[in-house]
Amino acid sequence: MTEQAAQIQTDALAAIDAASHEAALEEARVKFLGKKSPLNALAAEMRNLPNEDKPKLGAALNMARQAISNALETSKQKLQDAADATSVEGLDVTMPPRELPSGSLHPLTIVKDRAIQILRRLGFALADGPEIETEFHCFDALNTPFDHPARNDSDTFYFDSGKLLRTHTSSVQVRTMEKQAPPIKIIAPGSAYRRDEIDATHLSVFNQLEGLYVDSDVRLSDLKGTLEFFYRAMFGDKTEVRFRPHFFPFTEPSFEIDVKLQVRGEEPKWIEVAGCGMVDPAVFSAINESRGDDAFDPSKLTGYAFGMGLDRLAMIQYGIRDIRLLIENDTRFLSQFA
Repeated sequence: MTEQAAQIQTDALAAIDAASHEAALEEARVKFLGKKSPLNALAAEMRNLPNEDKPKLGAALNMARQAISNALETSKQKLQDAADATSVEGLDVTMPPRELPSGSLHPLTIVKDRAIQILRRLGFALADGPEIETEFHCFDALNTPFDHPARNDSDTFYFDSGKLLRTHTSSVQVRTMEKQAPPIKIIAPGSAYRRDEIDATHLSVFNQLEGLYVDSDVRLSDLKGTLEFFYRAMFGDKTEVRFRPHFFPFTEPSFEIDVKLQVRGEEPKWIEVAGCGMVDPAVFSAINESRGDDAFDPSKLTGYAFGMGLDRLAMIQYGIRDIRLLIENDTRFLSQFA
């Protein structure tokens, strides 16, 4: 029977060597190594042999299987190499490759990085927080009354648990003050969510950057100087900035900020870009209650806060007239920033 095993091996190697394509090679593999192969049939006969002859046949069968497997692998590699050589036949490897289109940063990313870079130069540290928030961190700690429109289901995305998608990144300011004692000087870029109807100037998810500075002698003049410097660094040294009195529940006094924009062929016009103000003492009191101490004593500390929409800054920076272009992933639009 060992002679039969050797003969099967010889026949298999001959068939493999004669295979000129992968289909023929696979046919040889199934024939000589498949379930119905002559080697398996010969192995089944081993039970009829005397015990002293079984090791010899077993060794012959293993040798045959190994030789056939090695020959199959070698032949498969040769066929693949030949196919690869044929595929590049006549190819001039000295020709330059086709130019691939270059990628680019998204305009929002460009503006966010630029804004962070400017504010980091002024000593602000980056802070982050969860996008799913509690009402305390999003509203109560920020002196927002229960009847404020922002707390309505029609304006804010609530979960059944009572939590909500944050409507601003001011919640990061609250969490930072809960964990860290003053002085604090942070910026918090990130996503915010509101139930706005989507149109050319509104999205239900948008990008904000908010700032907070709390210390023993922070003044309104510090806030004004910081933001004037920021917008002139962002839009140019000649950018005009104005502050208009406004109302926010978490700052007092409060202001909206406009920059004067000159569009070619049009009259200059003021564009609202941010809200700001001095931190309301009620916010410090709420933080103290949450912390269980008097670290943010409103009689000893002052602070300012500001918030701006990065989407709005990108639209101003690049003359984008429809905010929806920022989320549609249209390569015809995005390729302008490559």
